Formats: sequence, structure tokens, C-alpha cells
Amino acid sequence: MPGQVYKHHRVAHVLAEEIRAGVHADGSKLPGEHALRERFGVSRTTVRQALNVLGEQGLIETHAGIGSLVTFDGTPLDQRLGWTRALAAQGTELTTETLRFERIRDEALAGELGLQSPRFIALDRVRRLVGGHGVSLEFSRVPAVAALLDLPERGLDEGSLSRTLAAAGRVPDSSEAHISVVGLTADEAAILHRSPEESFLRVAQVFRGVDGDVVEQVTSLLDPSRFQLHVRTGRGAHL
Repeated sequence: MPGQVYKHHRVAHVLAEEIRAGVHADGSKLPGEHALRERFGVSRTTVRQALNVLGEQGLIETHAGIGSLVTFDGTPLDQRLGWTRALAAQGTELTTETLRFERIRDEALAGELGLQSPRFIALDRVRRLVGGHGVSLEFSRVPAVAALLDLPERGLDEGSLSRTLAAAGRVPDSSEAHISVVGLTADEAAILHRSPEESFLRVAQVFRGVDGDVVEQVTSLLDPSRFQLHVRTGRGAHL
């Protein structure tokens, strides 16, 4: 599985660079699956996973279904990098403060997700603009499978949870999100240095692998003056 993870990210990276460089013009079709398989010497599954990554980055349209893309001040974010690094690449400096990083038991969440084990890795983080103004508060819960049990001790790969999960072969293939607008509680407002009851976007999302297993459950509170959620539907240009 790890080899396959690196293959599809490699394919996606090459195609993404070509799209950004104009090799594949806006509105044009990418080569078909067979051509991509021959070019990169990979399986059909790897090609499809690479195309899914490009869809998540907003570089191609997804095939039949619904997709969502997080943007900051209107600019798409590459969530695989982690928001802090993605924003830094765009010239926006954020600091990330880890509030909690430990193994926990959560029977209620396990029941909600249909998991037998109630063991999770909990990672809570707040992201701030220079000066301390909080723009996001995130509560990530990752099933504590064997490859991740020591994660709190060894830390994240380059500060990115997505990169760490991918290295362990835990790659999201699909997701489901519930989006609402909520008023900040007193505790949340204190962490974010905002006002109680201030309106924030609440995004509760479950990411699953190609086998249907839960990869991550994350609940995020996002400053609606900074973050937007762009939802797209329709058939992909690569079909």
C-alpha cells in the first residue's frame, strides 16, 4: 500500500505541474486513463487516485458527484500540505499552536463512525494570523491503528497530518461533510481571541479510504470572513 500511495502522489504532482505550466490548457481534456497508465507505468487504480487528487486541488473537475474545495480569502488551498504551509506558499503567514496531541478513548465517536475500537489519536490545533488573531480551530480524530499508535511521541511529518497519514498508507479516497454556522462558545472564543457568539463556519468531515475505512474525522471552526467552501458538481473533463 505505501508504494501505491507514493505512485499516485507522484503522478498527481507531475500532472499538476503540467497544468499550472499550461501544458494542459484550461478547458482541455487530460489524456485518457489508458494513455496515463502507459506513460507512468502504473495501474488503473493509481491513475484514478491521482485524478482524484487533482480534483481535490481544483485543477480538474471531478467526475459524476459532488466535491468541495476549501479556499482562504478566495484562493484554493492544497490541503495535503496542511493549511499553514499552503498559505505560506501563497504569502500568508499563519502560526499553528497545538492544544492537544494524545491517544484517547471516545466510545461515542466510535459508535457514530461504526468503529469497533474506541481508540483515537486526538490532535487539536488553532491557527492564527500574525498578531494572534485566530482564524481556525480544528479537532482531528484519527483511528489509532497500529502504524499510528506512537504518533504523539514521534510527531507529524513536516508538521502535516495529511502527509503523515499518507506515509502510513492512510489515504482518503472519499469524504462526507456537514456544514453549518455556529456562534463561538466562551472557551472557543478565548482560544481564538475572538468574541463569544461570533459566527464561524463549522465543518464536520469524515474521510474514508478506498476500502471504506475511516482515515480521519475532523471538526473545524473557520472564520467566514477568511475561509470559503466552494462546492462543485458535474462530470469531469478527464472522462
